[in-house]
Amino acid sequence: MSESERYDGSCLCGTVGVSVRPDTRHVDACHCSMCRKWGGGPLFVLDATTDVRFRGEAEISIYDSSEWAERGFCRHCGTHLFYRLKGSGEYAVPVDLIDGDAEWQFTKQIFVDEQPAYYRIANDTPRLTGAEVFAQYGADPG
Repeated sequence: MSESERYDGSCLCGTVGVSVRPDTRHVDACHCSMCRKWGGGPLFVLDATTDVRFRGEAEISIYDSSEWAERGFCRHCGTHLFYRLKGSGEYAVPVDLIDGDAEWQFTKQIFVDEQPAYYRIANDTPRLTGAEVFAQYGADPG
């Protein structure tokens, strides 16, 4: 991926714009109960990056969802804009905020131990439990 490759998008109403330079073209799905409650299903995000810029930043509301992360959304239309790790400042940006059809690659599913029985994603990807995710980041879920 080119270092200058940026992708732009916006919330549903267009009040908040987002510009991201992802580290890869990888897309992850999170099945944790918070992500599913937040969006009504699994959250599909671009791999974490710190290079995210917003237009209309004053219109973003932040929800402090845990000791280690927060979630941002448009205060007008409610569009989910990001999940951000407090310690590192890394963002997970919902892939479908981005305009156009880049060649995204679905590469990983996380918190599969919280995935409900009524759906299964057929893609053959690594599937990590919540404990495996926390161990990968050296975090203690508390």
